[in-house]
Amino acid sequence: MRLAVPLVRSVATSASGSSAAASLKVGDALRSDLRRFTEDDVAAYAAVSGDRNPVHLDDAVARGAGGFARGRVVHGMLAASLFPALIASRFPGAVYASQSLRFAAPVHVGDGAVAEVKALNIRASGGRHIVKFSTKCFTNGADEEDDEKETLVIDGEAMAFLPTLHLTSEGIDE
Repeated sequence: MRLAVPLVRSVATSASGSSAAASLKVGDALRSDLRRFTEDDVAAYAAVSGDRNPVHLDDAVARGAGGFARGRVVHGMLAASLFPALIASRFPGAVYASQSLRFAAPVHVGDGAVAEVKALNIRASGGRHIVKFSTKCFTNGADEEDDEKETLVIDGEAMAFLPTLHLTSEGIDE
């Protein structure tokens, strides 16, 4: 079940509704829709990345040697991929330059996850803008009754080049 999660703070778009004309200022935050990671997602990521750690693929190993009472966990980098996806969905042509991550808790197969990015700094550079974002990912658990309780699972910062950004005058470093 996919639940729509509203933006934390609205980001303006052009009259046509296209995100190609999105604006952003320091303090604006974006929040993704809920993404529930499936067994197929984890298997596909393992195949593409080559990361076949059994805590991702074998429930018994995840519970036993891995110490994950709820079983298999989603690859941390798969969950972290929600950040560049969120940024690029609002700012077409965005180029991700860096990301720091702190994995605070596991994301289990079947958990719903929501990414949130917040503009910390915006700097104009030529025809594009360099934006520093705080990045956070939350899970809502596998059960419907857990969907209201968010747990921070990833915390970090990212830097991205945004060529399609329309700026307001406040909060820009020249």
